[in-house]
Amino acid sequence: MPVSTESCTACYPVNDHALCLPGSYQNPWSLNLSFLSEKDGVVSTQFKGHAGLQGYEGILHGGVIAALFDTAMANCLFYHGVEAVTGDLRVRFVKPVSCTDTLEIRTWVVSSCPPLYHLKSEMVVAGSTKARAKARFMQRRVMS
Repeated sequence: MPVSTESCTACYPVNDHALCLPGSYQNPWSLNLSFLSEKDGVVSTQFKGHAGLQGYEGILHGGVIAALFDTAMANCLFYHGVEAVTGDLRVRFVKPVSCTDTLEIRTWVVSSCPPLYHLKSEMVVAGSTKARAKARFMQRRVMS
């Protein structure tokens, strides 16, 4: 699969994903994620949380973590020219994540047998893995 090393501020399908909550710059409540792709096919982003995203006091809400993984995986597939929807997402919470931590999320395609794609992702803070995810995505259509 071809991968570029550019920022993904415009990688969303024009109409279908323009208001994505975690990643779109067109959504006023967006988390404004920006994705970069590496030569090995890994797609990454950084995110700095805030107190408004906490579950328990000082801890980033697990639903926010799951949404970050889901969005990172969708963007990884966008980089590979695939528009897909989440079929199954499993998150393993390894260590608590402070709601004010700066997170690095790295995502990659494990296998592809269109229309099914398997991906994995990890969330790291200062070199320490805080959470991992794996998912299956189902292709909607080929992006042009």
